[in-house]
Amino acid sequence: MTSTSTPARRVVVLTGASSGIGLATARELAARGHALVLAARREDQLSALAHQLDPSGSRVLAVPTDVTDAGSRRALIDAAHARFGRIDVLINNAGVTVEQGWWWDDPDPLRVVRVNLEAPIELVRLVLPEMRSRGSGHIVNIGSVAGRAATNGMYSASKFGIRGFSLGLRRELLGSGVDVSLIAPGFVKSEMTARARLPMPGPEVVARAVASVLDRPRREVTVPGIYRAVALLDSLLPGLTDRIVRRVVIERRYGSR
Repeated sequence: MTSTSTPARRVVVLTGASSGIGLATARELAARGHALVLAARREDQLSALAHQLDPSGSRVLAVPTDVTDAGSRRALIDAAHARFGRIDVLINNAGVTVEQGWWWDDPDPLRVVRVNLEAPIELVRLVLPEMRSRGSGHIVNIGSVAGRAATNGMYSASKFGIRGFSLGLRRELLGSGVDVSLIAPGFVKSEMTARARLPMPGPEVVARAVASVLDRPRREVTVPGIYRAVALLDSLLPGLTDRIVRRVVIERRYGSR
């Protein structure tokens, strides 16, 4: 007789949960039985998603959150503890980019760094004492292939930063029982990539990668896998990558200069 075991239910805090990769990840993790604390700014969409995933309200909690605000971040963590008593997993998924034009023309380009890098660092700082004391936990940061092969200066700065933070944090926590994983998506369908005219898989490919590292922790996962070749190409033949980026990304998004 063969016995099968299912992973224990975890309490997962997920930022940027109302759309794109976050929405797909919420659905994937809910289907796998995890308890979820969903965070995003769009309260109506967040509440509707929580009700859709868990009509009883016993396993999914929606917490409207502005990750750039210290009080809002603290309220998110407090709400998770009040409902579930602990946090097993933090998934830093909330992300933005410069929506139109060049970053130097944007009135507040550093908001990209605040959302994509500063907020994840501060949220990690809030959950680490509990995880280290307990001797278990998992931090999952959503990076980008743009953190290996640079495109937009401000966005890539934030994603290079979150990659360095993730890999360094993982080493700082070796032996503590707390795992750190970086998921680095390439182009996938989302609000952020709506203007990119490229063949792209849906965000579910990233959601499955996130769910997979919770069961089998890994340092870094690039999805789709073809983007590992993009990162390698950029390190070996940066001039060729320059031409590809100019043609495929910059000229299609902004027009020729």
